[in-house]
Amino acid sequence: MTYLKTHSKILITPTAIPDVLVIEPKVFGDERGWFTESFNAQDFSDATNLNVTFVQDNHSFSRQSTLRGMHYQLEKTQGKLVRVVSGAVYDVAVDLRKNSSSFGKWVGVELIAENHKQLWIPAGFAHGFMVLSPTAEFLYKTTDYYHPQSEVCLAWNDPVVGIQWPLGTDTQPTLNAKDAAGLSWGKAPKFE
Repeated sequence: MTYLKTHSKILITPTAIPDVLVIEPKVFGDERGWFTESFNAQDFSDATNLNVTFVQDNHSFSRQSTLRGMHYQLEKTQGKLVRVVSGAVYDVAVDLRKNSSSFGKWVGVELIAENHKQLWIPAGFAHGFMVLSPTAEFLYKTTDYYHPQSEVCLAWNDPVVGIQWPLGTDTQPTLNAKDAAGLSWGKAPKFE
């Protein structure tokens, strides 16, 4: 994997789907602890060549094996900048853009509080995560507001998409009713 761009405060690495980016902010540490700028609009824009505006921050707390996803909105589509501030998750994005060379493909990245990595997921992707640690706190910035009327859930375990969740042989994820009833790949609306 090659680096897209190194900025003085941010390292950007594309994933197997080049539009989905791993973002590593610079962390300054000493015997007292550490400090990092978790987000700086100018640095983000300079490092990614993206001109996005974040309008909403979300914060969730989940217990081990909780799986949230795979969510997206048909209207008010959201780009998301996500990170973990406590614990660890396996974060997944599925490309729903019909005109993309990675249409129907997925990418997963482990996000851990201690490494401060973030993931940029553009609009046009379904997004979800599974908690790997006993508990996790997950933060995400979004480029548009929550729009429940157009929210869709792609099945987390759809065999056509084939996401390889890090589940043990006897582990079943904890899902809410909405996520358990996610749509199959064939029935889930896509983006033109």
